[in-house]
Amino acid sequence: MSIRPFRDINRRKTKEINVGKVKVGGDNPISVQSMTNTLTTDIKATIKQINEIQSEGADIVRVSCPDEASSKALKEIVKHVDIPIVADIHFHFKRAIEAAENGASCLRINPGNIGNIDKIKEVVKAARNNNCSIRVGVNAGSLEKDILEKFREPCPEALVESALRNIKILEDENFDNLKISVKSSDVFLSIEAYRQLSKTIDYPLHLGITEAGGFVSGSIKSSIGLGTLLLDGIGDTIRISLSDDPVKEVQIGNEILKSLNLRERGVKIISCPSCARQGFEVIETVKVLEKRLSHIKTPITLSVIGCVVNGPGEAAMTDVGITGGKKGNNMLYLSGVQSEKVLTNDMIEKVVSEVEKKASELENS
Repeated sequence: MSIRPFRDINRRKTKEINVGKVKVGGDNPISVQSMTNTLTTDIKATIKQINEIQSEGADIVRVSCPDEASSKALKEIVKHVDIPIVADIHFHFKRAIEAAENGASCLRINPGNIGNIDKIKEVVKAARNNNCSIRVGVNAGSLEKDILEKFREPCPEALVESALRNIKILEDENFDNLKISVKSSDVFLSIEAYRQLSKTIDYPLHLGITEAGGFVSGSIKSSIGLGTLLLDGIGDTIRISLSDDPVKEVQIGNEILKSLNLRERGVKIISCPSCARQGFEVIETVKVLEKRLSHIKTPITLSVIGCVVNGPGEAAMTDVGITGGKKGNNMLYLSGVQSEKVLTNDMIEKVVSEVEKKASELENS
């Protein structure tokens, strides 16, 4: 059962590129990215974290390559993961070449920071020869000196000018297998920069609010910034930047897309905040169900409502629903229809069973 979106988002049409096996831009689904925070030279730990990030639902993972040992470690890392790797490169052109040759699917660089045109040509050649795309990553905290002097401070126009300058460097080398980001830690600056840039180019855009902060503040800032742009139809791939576990970045990214009906993956729980009317402990029940149902990747809607005020109405629009009743007699709904009464002590096991059953039916249909 699915709920028809109140508003259909008309996505901006962009050029399609490949990041390994993932297609970005065009009519392709918006992809979710994260970035490892392990030492890349610790190959075992990096592989483990990449696999955890992918298991949570990421489509692409970025890995920092600050030195030769890190870029060369990619050769072993890519053998043990099944997800495209973006190599994060700053300043040194040889790191970009090594990353492309050692299995990276994309290079995150600012061509203007790489050096003279001969070095840029070598990076482009390595990217082209290894079927490696490039992300031009503009950041308000590291704008070119002359652009900062021109605009006096980071502003949308400054970020866009930097992006266009770096794009031209690549286009002059007949390279257009690229995507662009214009990130800032300021929500309004980021939104306006992306809006301006989207009117100027047709390359796919990588969305993010950089250095957004801890889990709560960073999730809120990212939801506002990215949500606003996505509602405008802007954005082809996203990364939530949190000072926290990268797995949580993927969780938030997927939830943003799910809330806008831009992605269907896993169990979407509709639950009440609880109050004195609740027939069971809603908050703890939801926490348990989130963990117990995290392995399900099939799109399913589940409503968990503590009482009969909104419970039946929400359950009528979800695949599985549970509504609190008197004396621990809670009502189970399947496909919007009352099914049976379930005692509170048996409720979680019953809901998990029904959700898993529904997932199996959908997978085999």
